Amino acid sequence: MKVISLNVNGIRQAAERGFFEWMVRQDPDVVCLQDIQADERTLNDSVFFPPGYNTYFFDSMENPEQAGVAIYCKTMPKAIMTGMGFPECDFEGRFIQADFDKVSIGAFLTPHGSNHEETLQEHKYRFMEGFKNHLIKTRRKRREFIFCGTANVARSPIDVSSWFVNQRNSGFLPEERKWINEIFNELEYIDAFRQVNKQDKQYTWWPDYERAWKLDEGGRLDYQITTPGIKNLIQGGTIYKGQRFSDHAPLIMEYNID
Repeated sequence: MKVISLNVNGIRQAAERGFFEWMVRQDPDVVCLQDIQADERTLNDSVFFPPGYNTYFFDSMENPEQAGVAIYCKTMPKAIMTGMGFPECDFEGRFIQADFDKVSIGAFLTPHGSNHEETLQEHKYRFMEGFKNHLIKTRRKRREFIFCGTANVARSPIDVSSWFVNQRNSGFLPEERKWINEIFNELEYIDAFRQVNKQDKQYTWWPDYERAWKLDEGGRLDYQITTPGIKNLIQGGTIYKGQRFSDHAPLIMEYNID
């Protein structure tokens, strides 16, 4: 099973840059998109609904032009679930999940946070706490899960440029790193990409579109988080940098799952 995750920073912008043509050529089984920034009812162009894929959206009730997630999949799911049961997620379109025979795959989007606006950072922390609680409950279920999305947190110094300076910035604050490492250490979830790639500078996001990209100054803010039972089924993973569809790059993972 090939699973692609991408924060598109606007699905229309990504489409204009050729994302869907590229996606079809990749022939993935499941694609999880974050930050679609669109009301599903306004996506009238066929480019957003490529042949051979079932398409499911969950956009923000508060402002459809912000946040929002989507799942594209070849196999029709047994069920689709939206939301995680708390307002920072459910009112803003930040989680959607497709259940298949052997695995459930979800797309999630953590808010950005801010160095300067306390209310935005507190909003991010509330989402993080709600998501963690959802992951705790998920561990009690008798099936496997893959959560694909933007955590907006770099896990360790090898996952962000200028790590010492960035300890003061949202996305690499000590409290944020503690949260994401609790997911992988205490809750025993698997950082799928790091199972197959231990190198540094494996970034999925670059600020200041052109300059940071050229200097490779960014952070690994996007993850595929799996339950422990999938650990030995991870076959490979890459971050695609051949084309730019947004300020994030596609994360492509291969699993030995039918």
